[in-house]
Amino acid sequence: RPNGPLFYFSPSIGSLGAVERPNRSQHMQNYFEGYSRSRDADECLDRQCQPVSRFGGRRNFGNRVFKKGNVVGDSNIQSSGFRGFPVGFEQSETFSYIKEEQRGEPQTGIFLGSKGRGAFGGHAVVMKATHKMCECQGPKVTYVPPLPPDDEPSIFARYQTGINFDKYDESVVEVSGHDPPAPLLTLEEANLCQTLKLNIARAAYSKLTPVQKYSIPIILAGRDLMACAQTGSGKTVAFLLPIVAQMMRDGVTASSFKELQEPECIIVAPTRELINQIFLEARKFVYGTCIRPVVIYGGTQTGHSIRQLEQGCNVLCATPGRLIDIIEREKIGLHHVKYLVLDEADRMLDMGFGLDMKKLTSYPSMPPKDKRQTLMFSATFPEAVQRLAGEYLKTDYLFVVVGHMGGACSDVQQNILQVPNYSKRDKLIEILQSIGYERTLVFVDKKKKADYIAAFLCQENIPTTSIHGDREQRERELALHDFRSGKCAVLVATSVAARGLDIENVQHVINFDLPSTIEEYVHRIGRTGRCGNTGRAVCFFDNNSDGHLAQSLVKVLSDAQQEVPVWLEEIA
Repeated sequence: RPNGPLFYFSPSIGSLGAVERPNRSQHMQNYFEGYSRSRDADECLDRQCQPVSRFGGRRNFGNRVFKKGNVVGDSNIQSSGFRGFPVGFEQSETFSYIKEEQRGEPQTGIFLGSKGRGAFGGHAVVMKATHKMCECQGPKVTYVPPLPPDDEPSIFARYQTGINFDKYDESVVEVSGHDPPAPLLTLEEANLCQTLKLNIARAAYSKLTPVQKYSIPIILAGRDLMACAQTGSGKTVAFLLPIVAQMMRDGVTASSFKELQEPECIIVAPTRELINQIFLEARKFVYGTCIRPVVIYGGTQTGHSIRQLEQGCNVLCATPGRLIDIIEREKIGLHHVKYLVLDEADRMLDMGFGLDMKKLTSYPSMPPKDKRQTLMFSATFPEAVQRLAGEYLKTDYLFVVVGHMGGACSDVQQNILQVPNYSKRDKLIEILQSIGYERTLVFVDKKKKADYIAAFLCQENIPTTSIHGDREQRERELALHDFRSGKCAVLVATSVAARGLDIENVQHVINFDLPSTIEEYVHRIGRTGRCGNTGRAVCFFDNNSDGHLAQSLVKVLSDAQQEVPVWLEEIA
């Protein structure tokens, strides 16, 4: 509350804590800022956010779903100092700042101890952490995600198309490059094998979208591809279907148990939730074949990833951090890689993951670009990323653009509201109360703020949960499950949920905080209005902090044939 005590939220296994503590502890966060971040792929999406630390608080919010009145006292928590460690450091997931993937690497850091009750006694002490101290690198990740159901109805669960699905055919498609193959008009023209045709029928894929019409024949022809199409238009199917078709046509070695697996296809995506979604989609096309897809990502037990791989792997879906870790453990061989797919390619090639991608393609065992097929898909491709992509693609690659380059989905009704920062919470409550219990995704710019807003909404009797890079993977998956199932009508998220996530019946997206780039805005509002369904996106625009996006917002609104507020044009 504006004039009340400050609350800080930190995730822990099975709970999302809200800890009240004196303001004097804020300065300590600076010393720990570099340590609670993860090297894993999707944590980079929240790179601008400070990590959450929990120092000797006195109250905790209860479960992973915030509920009014669940503040309970904890007699074990002292009012000052750090609990749990013999010398006064709090033993918490917050201090697992060295990832499992980084074990064995020399680490340095500074711990700050205060000489208060329960700590060191005397004046404040600053100690440099020695290499020996860093060998106890926080709690080991033990989470093993449950295996998805493998019965046919569960595998082929499908997304309902909306009333505007047929409007995709009106999109203008531009293909750049030499001698592109003709687009498909129907799936029958692709000459797919019978097993694949049956799986397509089970998944109820009856009509191709423009990005699929153009991408499938290009991939079947063995050409490298960069494809840009609006959110929710079927890009995942556009690369999975032809890859599986080619693997079936060329023949593939049946999966078998061995310590070193050599997949034919590697698919990389920036977030754990997205890569798992791609894996679930891949299971549809390989059903009833000898092709075995495997998914590995951070936040889960490394041993579990290795065990899944050892059972056989033809198609590997992975986040960059876990992929490189498993390669360096010599559990994956790259000699047989024929297809390398970068989903959300502009994110995979930017500063967040560019080094990981360079490292992946630079391994001596990775076939060079002229010996493999490289495919890149995204809803946005800034010019700088287009130039960078040339380093990974053959010189004769093709570039497919559906609609406006980097444009927002035309099925999303955008509404930009002029709301100063101090009025955002009241405006958010007003909007959520007016729309009732419709499924709503709220984006904020900080991890701590995601938890704070979620707790605030629950105190207002709006069932809410949150997802961000500092939450344990178990908590992230439970939060998504609660949101998908309708247990929580509102999900408050950072940019970790901005890309690729396909959640049915999300009617509203609210940008509580605008992102730093227009590309991120396009991806965020693309969580609604998918697959021909309609949706609404509301954006809170603060003149002082968001002015840099005014011109870009005007263009995005105009390209999507949306109304542009007069005040926004004046600022632009």
